[in-house]
Amino acid sequence: MLVLFGILVIIASIILGLIVLIQNPKGGGLSSSFGGFGNQIMGVKQTTDVLEKGTWLFAAIVAILCITSPAFIPKGTGTNTEVKQMIEGVSTKTPANAAPANATTPTTKPADSVAK
Repeated sequence: MLVLFGILVIIASIILGLIVLIQNPKGGGLSSSFGGFGNQIMGVKQTTDVLEKGTWLFAAIVAILCITSPAFIPKGTGTNTEVKQMIEGVSTKTPANAAPANATTPTTKPADSVAK
């Protein structure tokens, strides 16, 4: 279920980014570079209204998906509980036959100090 939410958030974010790029802030933008074709059919005022409504719509969709997706995270059922039990069951004691970490080992003479 989280994968579905992730895919939906990515798709909505891409569409939101495209809508924001198409908008013309103060007379410029990508919408003016489309040859004015949209302006002839829909008009300038309606184009900006549609793009602004689309921006708010997709921003709300991303926000709602991000807020509701944690509700679908598993809450310790199934394999998570089994893994926790296995971790807690592992003993942290050292085995009896293991040497302590700070034990000194017998030193040997370096090879160059051997009598010739």
